[in-house]
Amino acid sequence: MTETTPDQLSAGPKSPLNSSWALAAGVAFCVGYTALIYFLKPYMPQIDFAPDTGASHYLWKLPDPTFWSRATAWAGYILHQATIWGMIYYAQNNKLSYTKGLHPINVLILGANALFVLLHLMQTHVWYDGTAQDTHIMTSQGSVVIMLVMILIMENKRRGLAFGKSIGFLAEPGRALRKYHGYIFSWAVIYTFWYHPMETSVGHLMGTFYTCMIMLQGSLMFTRAHVNKYWTVTLEFFVVIHGTIVALMQGNGQWGMFAFGFLAMFVITQMHGLGLKRWLRWAFIGAYLGAIGIVYGGRGWQTLGEIPRVPAVEYALVFIFGAMIWLGMWGLARFTGTDRARG
Repeated sequence: MTETTPDQLSAGPKSPLNSSWALAAGVAFCVGYTALIYFLKPYMPQIDFAPDTGASHYLWKLPDPTFWSRATAWAGYILHQATIWGMIYYAQNNKLSYTKGLHPINVLILGANALFVLLHLMQTHVWYDGTAQDTHIMTSQGSVVIMLVMILIMENKRRGLAFGKSIGFLAEPGRALRKYHGYIFSWAVIYTFWYHPMETSVGHLMGTFYTCMIMLQGSLMFTRAHVNKYWTVTLEFFVVIHGTIVALMQGNGQWGMFAFGFLAMFVITQMHGLGLKRWLRWAFIGAYLGAIGIVYGGRGWQTLGEIPRVPAVEYALVFIFGAMIWLGMWGLARFTGTDRARG
């Protein structure tokens, strides 16, 4: 099975459904679904949650779970995950090219994701619990971090890792991830989606909207919309908004770490894949540094050290994951007797 890349864009099979229109309709669905969760709030089960025990405690779960609350959450997640993995496998094995229109498999995967997100909403209203009942909160947060880091590795070839400069060592891990990332990313987003009940706090609603948008992105695999650089950077950038608002709601004073930490990822890496003019890139950098001066001039310069934490973790994980993938490919190549483990 060879790797299909966005460089292989073709007219492809004629389809009445343009992937750009499908993307717009999908975003509208995500907005509508998030609004539906909010407007159904009066019908949400009223739960007397267990007392908060600290940073590792996840509040929104039943204090006395039942067999059916657990079974429906896990069955929904497993069926959703298996369905999407099966469709990804089918698409890859049929060696589809990137096209302007939709492949039939795109229509199926869009429908499957829509069905399962609606099922989770119904499951929340009847049994409430998600998989959070049986798993640690860091598994949900960690899955999203893994996805963000792997995007950095995948995009290293196109936009570089820092100020447009690529890291040669990451070329092979990036190639492997471009081929198999669908399985990893679908796990990250579907696992996170079923971890939470469909709650109506601002943080939950934004998180649900974000995960639905990423599911939409995966549903448009092998289409031109899937590789639209403005759309993909928008998805990466959304974590700035979500992370900052959640931190503000928690009231722990760490919102700056998330806001300026994730914004640093944009000015160091993400914006360099957009083909922006040099003056505009410098304008973004200047605006970023100016905002730091204004905010931390008031917050106190002693807190400035919180800004590098997010970039330090992400860039460190880039090299750790890159090394792990490279070693795995090297070991597989040695085991199979090939020059490179190309699958």
